Amino acid sequence: MDNTSLAERLEAFSALLDLVGSSYYTVRAYRRAADLIRSTPVDVAELVRGGRVRELAGIGPGIEARLRELVETGELAELRELEAEALPELVGIGRLLGLSPKRMRELGKALDVRTIGGLREAAEAGRLTEVAGIGAKTAEKIRAGLVTAGGARPRRGMLLNRARALVREVADALGGEAAGDPRRGCDLSTRFAVVVSDARALDRLGALPQIVAVLERGETRAVGVTAEGVPIEAIYAAPERFGTALARATGSAAYVESLEPLPEAATELEMYTHLSRPFRPPELREVDADDPLPDVLRLEDVRGDLHVHTTASDGKASVYEMGVAARDLGHEYIAICDHTRAVRVVPGLDADDVRRQGEEIAAANELLAPFRILPGSECDILPDGSLDLPDDVLKELEWVQISLHAGQRWGRDALTDRVLEAMRHAATSTAASCLSHPKGRILNHRPENALDLDRVFEVALETGIALEINGLPDRLDLSGEHARGALAAGVKLVCSTDAHSVRGLGNMELSVITGRRAGARRSDVLNTLSVAELLAPRLV
Repeated sequence: MDNTSLAERLEAFSALLDLVGSSYYTVRAYRRAADLIRSTPVDVAELVRGGRVRELAGIGPGIEARLRELVETGELAELRELEAEALPELVGIGRLLGLSPKRMRELGKALDVRTIGGLREAAEAGRLTEVAGIGAKTAEKIRAGLVTAGGARPRRGMLLNRARALVREVADALGGEAAGDPRRGCDLSTRFAVVVSDARALDRLGALPQIVAVLERGETRAVGVTAEGVPIEAIYAAPERFGTALARATGSAAYVESLEPLPEAATELEMYTHLSRPFRPPELREVDADDPLPDVLRLEDVRGDLHVHTTASDGKASVYEMGVAARDLGHEYIAICDHTRAVRVVPGLDADDVRRQGEEIAAANELLAPFRILPGSECDILPDGSLDLPDDVLKELEWVQISLHAGQRWGRDALTDRVLEAMRHAATSTAASCLSHPKGRILNHRPENALDLDRVFEVALETGIALEINGLPDRLDLSGEHARGALAAGVKLVCSTDAHSVRGLGNMELSVITGRRAGARRSDVLNTLSVAELLAPRLV
């Protein structure tokens, strides 16, 4: 089994563990292992055969045993047992309709049904109210939801990294192209689509390991649902219409409507040509986005990562290990920005720690030259707007990320005054700096803070401080919309990963995608510069 196949089976296993009520941490461990294997460049099956798979961070004895079973037999016996217990088909449609896995399992056992077809028959026969706890209102909700399930959207959006992996896997398996929200790089995806040029691929959708049931099957469209309640469309288009179908399945509804009627075309470029419009990359297919400028940002334009953590705070790798991994990705430099003490929820560095780390960075630079590691800090903004390191230490650093971690719920004026004070302080105390994840959001968990970005943009222009697009999948902060506002104001951006591990360096793709959604050009992003250009004094 290749890495993708191993990851798919572990992903399916984690989903079923979730359905039967296993602990959050167990489910997360298998899901993270799947993500790790999917992105690992070496053959994981060979590591398993050689007894070395536990060298991968996050692979413990339990996961190793299941990987060994997969490699040796091609399947997991426990997976089949869980499928029998979990009723994934019912749970998948239940989650899509807003019903808990427990309720759907109870309903399935009480009615002796295991499939959506059986559930539909029971609903139409009026049998749902025979189940304890299912009243007429809930029964009608289920019945109506089953009728419209093929066009439903999940109640909670999926993070971009997982959404892109999901549609890519389905697209690869069906021989098609990924589309929907993940192709546009949406922060949270609710529409998942794949476009295929072979109608027979629609029949293969239900056999994929990601899909627990087929909700709809027509001549040109099939819709499956995952165990997590995520519907995925497979859309068939003949080769001569493929580009138009892909564009229609990718753009936001409002954007596509603004282009109608769409001419039939084999490629998207051909379609735009027929429309006499400039080609827009998928990230800019929103009704409120502008056409791209010639030097729109690309991943290969990024020359360094300016927000990286190590084991000195809450990272998983050393300074040297992060440097080697970044160099191997093609970067020319990174900035080590471990937390300071005030962050509290994770280990932080004080002034002496930062200076000792500077010595470690200097030693690593001798080994890695011409690759360059910049001494830096993710320095907390204190309640009075001062910074959590003395000015003499800040002056010794080459890059500083100023960050707000506490006080996210402060009122708009107080919070903004605090951040602006820190920005002015950083401008006079550090060589170069950037405001980290300005809106403090955690997608699906914590809303944006009240920070007044218009005032922040003004001070950023005044001080020369850049603003970050943080590439952590659950942050993507600044968002594309807010980054567009920064660019309109003339503010420079930094695309960073906030990597806490070697694998986290891969989050640069998500940061760049978000920058592209803002219409960022290569010249708008500081870490497209060489290290000499980056650190050269800039006029503000």
